[in-house]
Amino acid sequence: MNSFVLIGYERSGEYRCRKKEFVRRDTETRKCGCPLKLRGKPVVRGQGWIVKLICGIHNHELAKSLVGHPYAGRLTKAEKTLIADIMKPMVKPRNILLTLKEHNANSCTTIKQIYNARSAYRSSIRGSDIEMQHLMKLLERDQYIHWHRLKDKDVVRDIFWCYPNAMKLVNVCNLVFLIDNTYKTNRYTSTARFVGVTPTRMTFFAGCAYLEGERLNNVVWALEHF
Repeated sequence: MNSFVLIGYERSGEYRCRKKEFVRRDTETRKCGCPLKLRGKPVVRGQGWIVKLICGIHNHELAKSLVGHPYAGRLTKAEKTLIADIMKPMVKPRNILLTLKEHNANSCTTIKQIYNARSAYRSSIRGSDIEMQHLMKLLERDQYIHWHRLKDKDVVRDIFWCYPNAMKLVNVCNLVFLIDNTYKTNRYTSTARFVGVTPTRMTFFAGCAYLEGERLNNVVWALEHF
């Protein structure tokens, strides 16, 4: 049996971008080609491992802090449960990180690991459904008022929804409405938000629409359903 394991440092090798056309110029990588390498081999007819040092040289300075190291900043089961509970009232990631620091002052968790944990938790709730399928299920479950139209048999072209209680305010305060458009958001070209204004100059969320494009046809469809 000639099986063995090569162990390298987390800063070994070079960063390889997953998408060649995507270049991030505002970030750095921890990869610096560190040559440190160990070779581990299980003991024949026994328990344990034989570890051999292949290269014991580092080409970088010793880190002053363990913050930013994936292994040192990994989340425990209790912390993952805490994040899941905090996410329900829509707490921002930076506030989640502050809460973890309050529970454990020696925590080396970074904001990136909080985002990764939040994404993993949402994926576990969504299951095998894609984002649009999950959105449609939530709209039906919470009894939102919504319309959509299809581009193909299973491709949503445009979708509009609003909270039932918001329609009460829309019927009462229907003199001034503001439309805010956000372009190139996620997979949709345009996101339209409808905001109403009360006589006391307070604003309320009246509706939202994901549009396939910023063409006149898409905007007219959203206004007609609003």
